[in-house]
Amino acid sequence: MKLEAVDFQSPNAPQEFVQSLRDTGFGVLKNHPIRQQLVSSIYQNWQTFFDTDDKYNYRYNLGTQDGYFPAEVSETAKGHTKKDIKEYFHFYPWGQCPETHQAQLRQYYEEANALAEQLLSWIEHHTPDDISQHYSEPLSGMIENSDQTLLRVLHYPPLKGDEELGAIRAGAHEDINLITILPAANEPGLQVKLKDGTWIDVPCDFGNLIVNIGDMLQEASGGYFPSTSHRVINPDGTDKTKSRISLPLFLHPRPEVVLSERHTAGSYLHERLVELGVI
Repeated sequence: MKLEAVDFQSPNAPQEFVQSLRDTGFGVLKNHPIRQQLVSSIYQNWQTFFDTDDKYNYRYNLGTQDGYFPAEVSETAKGHTKKDIKEYFHFYPWGQCPETHQAQLRQYYEEANALAEQLLSWIEHHTPDDISQHYSEPLSGMIENSDQTLLRVLHYPPLKGDEELGAIRAGAHEDINLITILPAANEPGLQVKLKDGTWIDVPCDFGNLIVNIGDMLQEASGGYFPSTSHRVINPDGTDKTKSRISLPLFLHPRPEVVLSERHTAGSYLHERLVELGVI
């Protein structure tokens, strides 16, 4: 099996996209509304940001989780002991951000959120009635007026050869949120784990938009939509000298949204952040 890009403009796009999510936890879209020029410009501007010491002026706030997270405090994927080889910046519209980058990130944030609402509507429409009846409210409504949705600008630096043995750019993990919206990165490396345990590459043609299910949607759907393990592997050969920039938008419901009898969105997020060692 391999992931195939679904044409967003196709009449069958909603059904094909949701079926891909059901089968693999991932869906790939082409000819979608997110502007490639905007994404490319963000990649270029933030590469410059990560290449300068100015980034340390925006060091993260542990309580609010916004700002710059250096490599030494990078996440350790659940079940792993090695920190990921990455640094990143957390953007919320209400949080800190370099003034020169704020308007551009806010524009992308708003456009990607609008698309996410449409994709969540697709998912709900193609959810069987016996599953969707357990949603506490429409999926697209769960993210309405949420201030928890996170845009992360990820930088995987060039590998120098002195990395901790066994460490990779992003260890196998599942996302916490409802769905993740991810423009194809400027370098390959993203892989998804299939049900039979094999790993396959996620199509990384520039212009593709990658969407994956998070744990919160898995929880809300009683496991109907799988939150699938994925990772970013280290490059080989001359590619080791290249940086990789990635721009995931993690769609989070409002904290009070009920996901299941066990969890609200707020309680689920807190539990997972503790597991990650972030709080």
